Amino acid sequence: MNYELIAFALFAVVTLSSAVGVVLMQDPWHSALLLGVALLSVAAHYVMLAAEFVAMMQVLVYVGGVLVLITFAVMLTQRDDSDADADEVVQA
Repeated sequence: MNYELIAFALFAVVTLSSAVGVVLMQDPWHSALLLGVALLSVAAHYVMLAAEFVAMMQVLVYVGGVLVLITFAVMLTQRDDSDADADEVVQA
């Protein structure tokens, strides 16, 4: 069996499983992390196709830019419910 075919199948499984995980995860932070895995796996596919420049742009633009922006948006919009629970205990 050819090693390129094995590598392609491995990265295809990683890409598809992480993409499904992005949709199915309840926590947006975990979805963002799985999106990073999917984007890096797509960059690996570009490297296997001998498109190194496209792979580098994939990592720089999508993983480095878009994913960091999504990460900050998730971190800034999540509510911290532990403080609300502590206030309820004090008031009760």
